[in-house]
Amino acid sequence: MSTRKRSTSGSKKQLKEKIVQIYEAFFRGEDQASGNSNFWDEFFLLKPKVGVIEAELVKLNCEQLSLIKENLNTLFSKCVFMLGHEHQMRVAHSLQTLCALIKAGFARATVDVNCDIIELLIGGGAAEMQMQLLIEHCSDILTSECPVPIKALCLKMMILACSGNDNIAQNPFYEYLTQHSVFESLVHILCQSQGRLELGQDAVLIVTLMACYRKTGSANPYVVKLSMLDDELALTAYAQVVMASLGEFNERYVQSRQAEPQSSWLSSLTSMVGSMFVSDEAEIRIGQVKANDAGLLALYQAVHLNRHFVGIIAQSLADVNPPTATVEQNETAEEANQSDITNSNNTAGGDKTNVTSPPTVDVAMPTSNLMATYLEYCSIIMQDTRSEAAYHSTKLCFLILTCVSEDEYANSLMHDPGLTFRVPLHRLPMRHRKSLTDKTPPFRPLVCGLLDLIIEFTLSHLMKKFPHELYELALGVVLRVLCHQKRCRLRLSLCPWKELWAALIALLKFLHGSDSALIRKFDLFALATQAVNILNLFVTFGDTFLPSPQSYDDLYYEIIRMHHVFDNLHAMALRYSTGENEFRESAVRLSAALINVRAIGQHFKPKVEMWMESQKLSTPTQDQILEVVRSHYDSLTLKLHESLDAYERYAERPPVAAFLSSILRSVVSVIRSTTDPSSIDAHRLLLESTAPTTPTSPSAPPN
Repeated sequence: MSTRKRSTSGSKKQLKEKIVQIYEAFFRGEDQASGNSNFWDEFFLLKPKVGVIEAELVKLNCEQLSLIKENLNTLFSKCVFMLGHEHQMRVAHSLQTLCALIKAGFARATVDVNCDIIELLIGGGAAEMQMQLLIEHCSDILTSECPVPIKALCLKMMILACSGNDNIAQNPFYEYLTQHSVFESLVHILCQSQGRLELGQDAVLIVTLMACYRKTGSANPYVVKLSMLDDELALTAYAQVVMASLGEFNERYVQSRQAEPQSSWLSSLTSMVGSMFVSDEAEIRIGQVKANDAGLLALYQAVHLNRHFVGIIAQSLADVNPPTATVEQNETAEEANQSDITNSNNTAGGDKTNVTSPPTVDVAMPTSNLMATYLEYCSIIMQDTRSEAAYHSTKLCFLILTCVSEDEYANSLMHDPGLTFRVPLHRLPMRHRKSLTDKTPPFRPLVCGLLDLIIEFTLSHLMKKFPHELYELALGVVLRVLCHQKRCRLRLSLCPWKELWAALIALLKFLHGSDSALIRKFDLFALATQAVNILNLFVTFGDTFLPSPQSYDDLYYEIIRMHHVFDNLHAMALRYSTGENEFRESAVRLSAALINVRAIGQHFKPKVEMWMESQKLSTPTQDQILEVVRSHYDSLTLKLHESLDAYERYAERPPVAAFLSSILRSVVSVIRSTTDPSSIDAHRLLLESTAPTTPTSPSAPPN
């Protein structure tokens, strides 16, 4: 019996992998290289165990940690030195070991707040030399002809170094990567056809994270170089990386919608109520939204910093541009727009307003343009802003649209009638409107899809938990687009102007109906003034960019038909402007902004009533009313509002900077939790690779 037990015990010891035995001895403080000159060459032929290193390091107490610190420093320096070895497997294993050390070091720093990861892994005296050597080796690997798996491991190691701490200002690796920039090496990855698909996302991610570091104060080389980058190939590859990420999310959404069974209104309502109690599905959605925030942040950094990139996103990324819209397609689009006239103002109550919503698409439409893909992504993300993650993602989406709509070149491309794309927008099913399915969006200039998106957002978020910040950003985008059209005197017949006017009036009606609840949360008069001034811009300068006199007549018809909304809004503004409250001045400004739209109603309403009385009609048609309007234009007197076509240029002011910092923390946390260097089977991939050996040369071996 005793012999069998000893045999069983011995067999268990023999089953333990050699690399694990070395790790255990290493963390006991033993010097295994003593007396064995080939130890490190043999060590790096063994496949590393990332999890074992992290588990062993975290469980040590402070005294034990101080005893093995020299071993850790030696292991780190040997890993760095081995990156210059000609044997690819040793290079791959040294990179994986570095990944394990960095990941374990940050895990230890989380447990022990007094732990300095640089001092722990490298040693303060050798840190500068070792980090410089490490970064030089990384640059050599990324720009050489070495196999893609080794480059992938190199990028994973850098990502782990950049994502170890949620607060990047407290991550010491950023300072070394700033002093010894790898920007050119990362751009080289994007410019190479070989490996771009596998490596592009990680390369863009590192550029994004580094560009977020230390934006104020001393110059960040990544910010400077990203803003000056004019290599069209690199910028196009950058755009393709982002588009692939967003496009994959769009495709998954479409597939999930197609998998849902078509049901009646009652079963849909039952399903909606039941889903309120299912937290797992909501958690999965939040996780998917957060996972794409890194791509959004990469897009934001490029759009905000690089003017060349802003033009890239509005261009076709395919070899052949989509065809321009035909007459039949334009007529189809007009019929689709007119087929869904609904009352979206039921939320606020009161009289019904005809509101036309943009067509929706429940099937995947192939797009070859980042802007089209991005607008589709926005239409999905903004459907549910109740969760904090979705709200922040939607806000970042609108900040990106703000940057794009301010750029003259991007605007010229979005308004180009010869550069058209399908922009499939997805709508959240709502009880008060019929959901359009299987409608193919026509080829139109991108600005039409942008306006459709803002209209859909405006109509679908008139709710108790009112996202006023998002509305301010959305209306700001509309203002910037209109200012460009006025400045350039562009007349696009496909723009959904009627739907936009109806959406703005629906918003104003909601603000009036919910003033008592909303006034306690934000300055609703400022938001209302934003919406009214957009209407004022149409009234004052619409003849310079509306496609036809008929469109201008339609604007007046809509204002006359809904004159009571403006009268009620004016009465509310007077009520708050006469009392003592914090929004008194804002209410006065709203009252002043309403002068022209109220004057239109007050001028034409009596004329229409007199005509109806003379004709003995009770319900005139739209054409009849417009005929009266046209005959009395000359007697209308309006006030010339100043600065209707002016707006404040976007800048990362403190509130925006604080928001971006919170997004960055979330992105870093998600990256850290999803980056697993052990998932790359370097041994198998290298055996499949036929690339030549790594031509790197270390600057100097460690002492």
